[in-house]
Amino acid sequence: MKECILEAGQECRECGQCDRCDLDMEKLCDNCCRCLGDADYRAIEITEIILPEDLKGKLKDDPSKH
Repeated sequence: MKECILEAGQECRECGQCDRCDLDMEKLCDNCCRCLGDADYRAIEITEIILPEDLKGKLKDDPSKH
């Protein structure tokens, strides 16, 4: 079971909410980091790295992702 990163203890439903921009919910995150604001330091936590070949396999397995 893959855990949802937005709802602790819940199973991931592949809803895509975690891929949305925190500043503009209509936009997919493009890693501009504007949501991190003006701080003395900026940090993000990387929990998974998806390589292009892995992504192709996921898209092929799930036709709704095309």
